[in-house]
Amino acid sequence: MDTNKTTQLVLKSINQLLDYKFYIPAYQRGYRWTETQVIQLLEDIWSFAHNPPKAESGQEEPFYCLQPIVVKKRNEQKNEWEVIDGQQRLTTIVLIIHYFNEMWIGKHKIKEPQIFYETRRESENFISQLEIDINSEVEINLRIKEALNNIKLISYFEPENNIDFYHIAKAYKTIHFWVLQMGDKLDNNKFQSVFKHRTKVIWYEAEETESNNSIDIFTRLNIGKIPLTNAELIKALFLQTRNFSEEQATLKQIQIASEWDNMEKTLQDDAFWYFIYNPDNPIKYENRIEYIFDLMKKRTKESEYYHTFNKFNEAFPQKSSNYESDIDKIWEEVKEYFLTFEEWFKDDELFHYIGYLIDCIDKPKNKNRYVENIIHKINELKEEAKKKRKISFKKYLRNKIKEQLNCEIDNIEELEYGDKRIKRILLLFNILTILQTQKSDMRFPFNRYKSENWDIEHVCSQTEKKISENKRIAWVDDILDYFAGTTDINQAENFIEDLNSDDEKDLEIYSICDSLIKLKKADNIEDEKFSRIFEQVQKYFKEDAETEQKDDISNLSLLDSTTNRSYGNSFFPIKRKRIIENDSKGIFVPIATKNLFLKYYSGKLGDVMHWNSNDAQDYLKAIKTTLEDFFKKSDSYHG
Repeated sequence: MDTNKTTQLVLKSINQLLDYKFYIPAYQRGYRWTETQVIQLLEDIWSFAHNPPKAESGQEEPFYCLQPIVVKKRNEQKNEWEVIDGQQRLTTIVLIIHYFNEMWIGKHKIKEPQIFYETRRESENFISQLEIDINSEVEINLRIKEALNNIKLISYFEPENNIDFYHIAKAYKTIHFWVLQMGDKLDNNKFQSVFKHRTKVIWYEAEETESNNSIDIFTRLNIGKIPLTNAELIKALFLQTRNFSEEQATLKQIQIASEWDNMEKTLQDDAFWYFIYNPDNPIKYENRIEYIFDLMKKRTKESEYYHTFNKFNEAFPQKSSNYESDIDKIWEEVKEYFLTFEEWFKDDELFHYIGYLIDCIDKPKNKNRYVENIIHKINELKEEAKKKRKISFKKYLRNKIKEQLNCEIDNIEELEYGDKRIKRILLLFNILTILQTQKSDMRFPFNRYKSENWDIEHVCSQTEKKISENKRIAWVDDILDYFAGTTDINQAENFIEDLNSDDEKDLEIYSICDSLIKLKKADNIEDEKFSRIFEQVQKYFKEDAETEQKDDISNLSLLDSTTNRSYGNSFFPIKRKRIIENDSKGIFVPIATKNLFLKYYSGKLGDVMHWNSNDAQDYLKAIKTTLEDFFKKSDSYHG
């Protein structure tokens, strides 16, 4: 949508719409709101009226905000507008006003907005002739269905002959249904007042251009139910011609639009984006610049959808002598956020330290609390960066990282699988391994790490591990592929036929592969036969011995779900083979994970295909040596 051509974007109360005439073009479908949607709107407005939020000092009275109505000028003299999007919402507003006039207002009726339909001209007459006729003998406490049966649709149009009439009549009955249910709890005067004066729509006036006509805009908003995003509305706020003096307007619009596009382009780079954004965040972004706006205005998961736009709209000044400079100040604040992130991204230490701290943000089950934690952490880092010189800020970040580790270096082997500190230690081990390689231009790819589901898994599998029935074929294929280089039965049979029968090791491989091939051929894998071959393979890979360190950090590493396989924890040689294959193909493998499986940390090379207690202790020693400085007492730092 070409927001550069937007001429006006404001909030309008329902009361401000009463004198308008709305034209619904032929390309739009008829009215289709359900009872649920009508009741939800009424409930939301009543909830706001019954318990309105308090206005902050110096701010306007709070209001309930509806989603946008997108319009285009049709006839300015007649105050007539073409509705591009929001027809359903607008029709429901008119039905509620009509209901007020029929039921709650005496001689002082509210003026009703007029709606004209290009191809369904009877609809406007049908709405105007809707009436409620409740028999005087019917008491308000009668059963709802009985009361509803007394609603008369005073019209020569029959709803069953026109599907639009059916849905409009159904919505009108639903309004009455809701009022009857509310009974004495509903304060009519308060509800009407809040509905008229403190319920607002986002009024989005689009200017039609050759490349951006009404149908194009309608299609963009309605195919796949794509709403206007906060980012689109905020962009329209900034680019309105009325923001600037006539001689400055075009220049200022081009400047803001260009800077906006450059920011969005940078944010679309996943290396940049996943450095500051966690995919676990329940709020997803079509326009990534909106993330910056949400951080600025503290939008949480439970905030209403247009919270961020509303906050920006509140911040926009009314016409004043400093109007342009005030808007420039708001735009500079947006740029400051982005430029801060960009500065962090370009500095290797800041990139790794801040990327690490953002990844470590606590993830409570409550999604709203998680979003609050993200907002708090990033804004806290930004404020500290503003107050401190770079060298002091880096010391601050190092101390924050120490807080994440939250344990003594001599005790890290006591941490057990499942403790969140283990992942934080191993992630930091990988990051510092990169940072401590002086001549390396390598960076830790947070985008790959976050998007490819890397987590903590065992290096050497647990000896008591069992493979569930539905995962056994996957396990058989993995082992067969390791020995024979294929999972195809015929090719595997050819492989074992070529083995040397006089070689003891070949005989053992023959026995294992033969058993695996038989399991693949079987209609059903029997428990006893599977257990026998599992124990045989486990013994061959020397992973049959119990170890006290199976769940401590010396036997844990960062592994992706694919390497670890669908059936769970694989044997060391299987993982090693897959990691080497991935690395040779340029697939991301964390540097410390690759070093571990290549036995880089092992003092004695020994058997490269097996993981033993000496390997585990050498690996633990490497972790402690690399992280040693981060387990010391916090550095002192000054601004």
